[in-house]
Amino acid sequence: MSDDPYKVLGVARDASPDAIRKAYRKLAKELHPDLHPGDKAAEERFKIVSAAHGLLSDAEKRARFDRGEIDASGQEKQPEHPSYRHYAEGDPTGRYTSHGAYGDFEDVSDIFSGLFGQKGAGRQGFAARGSDLRFHLEVDFLEAANGATKRITMPEGGTLDLTIPAGAKDGTVLRLKGKGAPGLGGGPSGDALVEIAVRPHPLFRREGDDILLDLPIGLDEAVLGAKVEVPTLTGRVKMTVPRGASSGDVLRLKGKGIRPAGDQRVTLRIVLPEAPDAALETLMRQWQSEGKPDPRARLWKVMP
Repeated sequence: MSDDPYKVLGVARDASPDAIRKAYRKLAKELHPDLHPGDKAAEERFKIVSAAHGLLSDAEKRARFDRGEIDASGQEKQPEHPSYRHYAEGDPTGRYTSHGAYGDFEDVSDIFSGLFGQKGAGRQGFAARGSDLRFHLEVDFLEAANGATKRITMPEGGTLDLTIPAGAKDGTVLRLKGKGAPGLGGGPSGDALVEIAVRPHPLFRREGDDILLDLPIGLDEAVLGAKVEVPTLTGRVKMTVPRGASSGDVLRLKGKGIRPAGDQRVTLRIVLPEAPDAALETLMRQWQSEGKPDPRARLWKVMP
């Protein structure tokens, strides 16, 4: 790949890692092959964007690219040794005589054998590990919490089934050995690094390994107590609301959070009917007339 990775992602050379990640996510969403079936141009562009992100998201490789040690594909650049700069003259024996500091070498093979520590080895190739490729994968909240298998599209167009471990957090990076860019000269392939982004859930929130949920209850359930159904990560369960419960009370469902040690914390929220209820209004007026307790009495003990 000859494209400048900074230009590919549309970021400045001093862009922060967060800016690089945001630029990649935006382009990946626009170009993902799943959104452009059969569009070879978009598929090729997606490959280029993924490779650029794979290089710039790796701090060490980014620094080496900026210093000119590797190219935009992550491959080593061959250093230009001073003694090789076209100063050689041919002679009838087929050998070369250097005008540099290596005039005492018999031929070019001696130079390479000295550099690579292999006397008489001649011109030697070298093997280099392929670049790591980075991917961004969005998953649903429940998929991350309970675990799932997702199919991702690789830059070359192939697919790969990825196991999302139960309890995966937003920002978790999964490493797939040998699924990155191919190596050079027979070297090993790089790895595929898949960053997980967890979509928010309309009901659940996560705090450590605990799952948080606000549960609406009726006024009658708060006053009299009740057995109510509560949604959890794995389905509905029955929970007891104690008599005299108040909004803000937190009940704990052991073992219903992120396994193996998380719980689910249920915060009660008393909800009144949306439409006016004449019978309830009559009951409340009667309660007021009979001298209901002041719900703010504890405040006045602290503040005059």
